[in-house]
Amino acid sequence: MKPPQFIGIRQAKYVLSQMGIELSDRQMKRAAEKDANGNRKLPFFIDPIDGRLKIEKGDLVKAYTKLRVEAHKNLRCPDLSDSFRNT
Repeated sequence: MKPPQFIGIRQAKYVLSQMGIELSDRQMKRAAEKDANGNRKLPFFIDPIDGRLKIEKGDLVKAYTKLRVEAHKNLRCPDLSDSFRNT
């Protein structure tokens, strides 16, 4: 099992771009900011050593993969949803 790899916002943006998800710097920053309830859209946390926002690379990939699978399950077109389930 690989040890966790903690990455910053720029690296997270790069990882997502490798998955075909192109986000702007502003979109990444908004995903890392806390909302009115104190929650972040993605599981970023403040590194206690350098005080910068970090995220575990595997958690980032899992979050997007999970959301992609859920979106495909919710497709209303049966022909398309079947083809996505088989990939």
